[in-house]
Amino acid sequence: MSASLRVPAAAPPHSAPGVATSLLEAYRPGTDRFLATPRHTLLGSGTRATVPHDARPLPLRVREVLDSARSAGDPAPVVVGTVPFAHDGEASLAVPETLRWAGALRADPLVALHGPDVEQGDDWRIREVPAAADYSEAVAAAVRRMRAGEFDKVVLARTLELTSSRDLDLPAMLSRLARRDPEGYTFAVPSGPGRTLVGASPELLVARRGARLVANPLAGSAPRSGDLAEDVRRAAALLDSPKDLHEHAVVVDAIREALAPFCVSLDVPERPTLIRTAAMWHLSTTLTGELRDPASTALDLASALHPTPAVCGTPTTVARQVIADSEPFDRGAYTGMVGWQDADGDGDWVVTIRCAEAEGRTLRLFAGAGVVAESSPAAETAETGAKFGTFLSAVGAAL
Repeated sequence: MSASLRVPAAAPPHSAPGVATSLLEAYRPGTDRFLATPRHTLLGSGTRATVPHDARPLPLRVREVLDSARSAGDPAPVVVGTVPFAHDGEASLAVPETLRWAGALRADPLVALHGPDVEQGDDWRIREVPAAADYSEAVAAAVRRMRAGEFDKVVLARTLELTSSRDLDLPAMLSRLARRDPEGYTFAVPSGPGRTLVGASPELLVARRGARLVANPLAGSAPRSGDLAEDVRRAAALLDSPKDLHEHAVVVDAIREALAPFCVSLDVPERPTLIRTAAMWHLSTTLTGELRDPASTALDLASALHPTPAVCGTPTTVARQVIADSEPFDRGAYTGMVGWQDADGDGDWVVTIRCAEAEGRTLRLFAGAGVVAESSPAAETAETGAKFGTFLSAVGAAL
């Protein structure tokens, strides 16, 4: 994220060693909301107010809750939480009772220390929904329809349902995810009654600081390799792949079109670069802009962007219907957004990928792939398997 962006007064750009990791280790599920970004780390505890679910636009409801909290004496209220994929779904957003900020987790040297070990002997029961063969057939069916000219792209997902014989240790999972990919966006927030969304996303949807905005769409991916030469080869091939470059360009063009009405200027690089996580390479473009109206909030911008073709497809209406017809589960918070916004309209909203939803002793993992007319069903199925790796490694499970 651009170093020129203004940091909220409550969030210092740097912290003493151990401050950011102390927030990570202090997280407790159920009552807390944790979010680490490449710029800062926050931990909210308790609930001062919740954002209601009704027919009014979500940014308006968030603004009213924040204004009310400020009027009640909170000098710097912040809403934290998650927004689902479905446009009519119920968001889980709240103003915490207390909120602690620190600098970036990646800048805390203690994040390099070994985190909690994966408990040995856990007998995870794993169920694929849908099975890999059924997912591959859904991809093939979508490819046939695209080649017939019905639509241009769809993102199809599948899930793994992991059930444990013991209670889930969400703080340990969160710590392992954060330490594995400290450059990204790590989160653990309530997503509904008795449910917690936990994950480590590489993708910023949009950030706003004053009149400045940043968006960083990712589209086009390749699995990492443990062999250095092969890893480099895969990265180079991704950067030169016509199929992936086209898929990425579609997403960037959609984001440019959605953000342009909000901006007096918008800088869009001509070609993508590469970013990496522990499991994947991604094509990445960073767009920066200057807002036309300073009243436009981070959530106004995020709502205009969501869902991007990177998580839904294009045209959006058709892609949503294909998803509904093809996926035998409700996405819930997956491919929605998670983040924060303050009463001045500043905030970060992150695409909720590389995540799982915890409920009781069950984890439901999600992974998707962008399907275009040139897609190979086998390759897209393998890509989802590689994306599951981020979370599987954090819980000591394997396909």
